[in-house]
Amino acid sequence: MTEATRNTQQWLTQWADEPYAYLTTAGRRSGRLHRIEIWFGVDDGRLYLLSGGRERSDWVRNLQANADVIVELGDESRTGVARIVQADSVEDQRARELLVEKYREGDNLNEWGQTSLPVAIEFPDGTLR
Repeated sequence: MTEATRNTQQWLTQWADEPYAYLTTAGRRSGRLHRIEIWFGVDDGRLYLLSGGRERSDWVRNLQANADVIVELGDESRTGVARIVQADSVEDQRARELLVEKYREGDNLNEWGQTSLPVAIEFPDGTLR
C-alpha cells in the first residue's frame, strides 16, 4: 500500500461518520464548478454516493462528462475520480448497503436504496486540495 493510499484511507475513515460530504463537479456545458451536499458511505478507500434521480441528476450528468471531482469531508478536500458503479455487481450491492445502513430510520430508505444509481469516487493520488 502506498503512502497516498494509506493517507486517503485514514482521511475517509476519520470522517466516515459525518452526516454529509460536499461534492464539487464541473458543469458539463459551462465548466463552472457546482457544489452539493450529499449523503455518503465509505468502504475500502472509496467514497460511495447514491443518486435518487439516477442519470437525470445534474451532478451525475456533470461527472459523466468530466469524472474529476472534489470531495470535502470535515476540514479537508481531496481531488478524486468518479464513476458509475457497474449494475448488479458486488460493489453495487455494497454501495447500496453502506448508505441505507448509515441513514435508514426504520424502512424509510428501502426503495431509495434499491432504485438509486451508485457512484464510486476513488482518490488515486491522495491529493489534498
